[in-house]
Amino acid sequence: MIAVQDIHKSYGALDVIKGVSFDVAKGEVVCIIGPSGSGKSTILRCINGLETYSRGAILVEGVKVDTTAPSITAIRTQVSMVFQRFNLFPHRTVLENVMEGPVYVKRVPRAEARDEAAAILDKVGLGSKLDVHPAQLSGGQQQRVAIARALAMRPKAILFDEPTSALDPELVGEVLAVMRDVAAEGMTMVVVTHEMEFARAVANRVLFLESGTIIEQGPPQEVLRNPQHPRTQDFLHRVIHPME
Repeated sequence: MIAVQDIHKSYGALDVIKGVSFDVAKGEVVCIIGPSGSGKSTILRCINGLETYSRGAILVEGVKVDTTAPSITAIRTQVSMVFQRFNLFPHRTVLENVMEGPVYVKRVPRAEARDEAAAILDKVGLGSKLDVHPAQLSGGQQQRVAIARALAMRPKAILFDEPTSALDPELVGEVLAVMRDVAAEGMTMVVVTHEMEFARAVANRVLFLESGTIIEQGPPQEVLRNPQHPRTQDFLHRVIHPME
């Protein structure tokens, strides 16, 4: 479904992505892990055209991601993104936030969009919060609204950019539970995360990124339990045993 082929990305003289390649099959969950500043979020932003890349190619179902091409609008509707900071409209209710994309981008009739948005919100445990505004919700609830908003677009894939990093620790679990449910239903997902237990339980494949390069990848039981590269070993030790 998604093919990332020898991608390079620079900001001026700073090389952020240095020849990254990987594929994501339909229904696959790929988790990208690695230290801050390694280029993880930039790769996601390149996949759905929020960032340009200087060399290589990204294909979504065979169509090249090109921010200057008319096809970029279709790709952005097919590949939804969930951000760290929720990015909800503060002046709109929870229901209106989830309806927004289907109504204004996909031209779904308003009554149909409302019914579907309400059903999705109920599915993520927020059926009683339709008419409240984001400021009245916890961070975990806001992120669940953001996931519902992504699902409302009926995407072929969802990109998650560290979706729990802005949450209090006690709220992380409720968001990960929703993501597990989405994965279990067969959604294609690329997840940038520091939640190693989530990656271990849900991912089909884990990529470890360091300084803009994939230095190790494979099934989670291999990469997370028996990493081969010394940098992966060091990173996982620091993440899993931070006080040692």
